[in-house]
Amino acid sequence: MRAMKRMRRQTATRLEPYGITPGQGRALRVLAHAADCETPGRAMRLSELADRLHIAPRSATTVVDALEASGLVERVPDPADRRAVGLHLTPAGQGAMQRIGRVRQEVAEEYFAGINAEDREAMLRALRNAEASYAARAECSGRGRRRSGGAA
Repeated sequence: MRAMKRMRRQTATRLEPYGITPGQGRALRVLAHAADCETPGRAMRLSELADRLHIAPRSATTVVDALEASGLVERVPDPADRRAVGLHLTPAGQGAMQRIGRVRQEVAEEYFAGINAEDREAMLRALRNAEASYAARAECSGRGRRRSGGAA
């Protein structure tokens, strides 16, 4: 757990020059994952984003306001409900996701550079098994759809 905390801190530090906070990065990942994997083309509602981030809707509004001001997210009308709006990544938001991915990859490579290939492969195998086991249990209990974000 300490390793994950250090990697998150290092990633946050490296994303500061781009003006992306950890909370904004998580929101971007959830929106990107939904757009790419779950329901392509469907905008996510703010309440759904808040639920997936496990934060209050008001807090999600603050995060989305900042992302919108930065040009990374846009609010779009919901064709099914005139009162509701959906959230989409803009092309700049997609570019930010690529930057975040590169930074996370660089941090991981640096952090694990001292581990030999055999030990690294064993660690990755164990993490994949743990993730698969958790995902199966979460799916059965109905929790699997609540969280988004990266694999181990």
